[in-house]
Amino acid sequence: MVAAVRVHKVGGPEALVYEDIAVPAPGPGQIRVKQHAIGVNFVDVYFRSGLYPAPGGLPFVAGNEAAGEVVEVGSGVSDFKRGDRVAYVQGPGCYTAERVVPADRVVKLPDNISYEQAAGMMLKGLTVQYLVRRTFKVEQGMNVLMHAAAGGVGLILCQWANHLGANVIGTVGSKDKADVARANGCHHTILYRDEDFVARVKEITAGKLCDVVYDGIGKVTFPGSLDCIRPLGMFVSFGSASGPIAAFDINMLQFRGSLFATRPTLNTYAAKRSDLLAMAADLFGVVGSGAVKIPINQTYPLKDAAKAHRDLESRATTGSIILIP
Repeated sequence: MVAAVRVHKVGGPEALVYEDIAVPAPGPGQIRVKQHAIGVNFVDVYFRSGLYPAPGGLPFVAGNEAAGEVVEVGSGVSDFKRGDRVAYVQGPGCYTAERVVPADRVVKLPDNISYEQAAGMMLKGLTVQYLVRRTFKVEQGMNVLMHAAAGGVGLILCQWANHLGANVIGTVGSKDKADVARANGCHHTILYRDEDFVARVKEITAGKLCDVVYDGIGKVTFPGSLDCIRPLGMFVSFGSASGPIAAFDINMLQFRGSLFATRPTLNTYAAKRSDLLAMAADLFGVVGSGAVKIPINQTYPLKDAAKAHRDLESRATTGSIILIP
């Protein structure tokens, strides 16, 4: 038996129950991982609340990313051995001291990446990788708008887009968060509670608007995000922190200058193992070089997962949040 955090009935943070569970031996193509650090993400909230149904039904172990060491290998697995340092995105199922995962979803950690860094960046960092390198290829001189620039994805994206030579604009909820965003590559911050972010984007860009808007907020930033995009630019909706965007008239894109809009997911971009390995190598490369740092600004014991969720949902956190079993 090992310690874990499970959801027996969807709901608020109180739905996260700390208890002991049994972990089976790994089957064919699987490995058992002793977790050293576990990431906390908004998608965990979506599963816990019932916005996203858990694939296996109730009860389920929460969590979608973690890092640790291999303690047992199932039959047919040749890429990993006991003692390997690894990280992965595979959920739900991560809020536990040990778990069994499919080996083809796991990547080895370079020596210069810690367990804590990996747990704080696998889901968020791989998300940023596809957002800035594949969904929309950010290049020198482009104007990029990132909503929630001081959040986990936001701080990584601001640094990476800055590294690629973009002019990075970010919306934040407070002056303290503006300071954090600016310290992590964001050139211009907009206090969305006090300022009209559309008007400020027009002012910052001298009317040129943005080549791309990355929006993980959803309901409250739409359709304002569209008004920040230049003709033929792209709207990338990758999250729904304030609630999902309702169905909208697609002609909105036409009238704003033949805009492109997409709702990408990491699962699709990393579905092939070859893509997962290439994305992870790119991520580990920029982090290993120091071009992108992973701010672990909140750490909680696993038993306090409910508090971590409360803090995340109340917008009281910045950067990455990790749980320690």
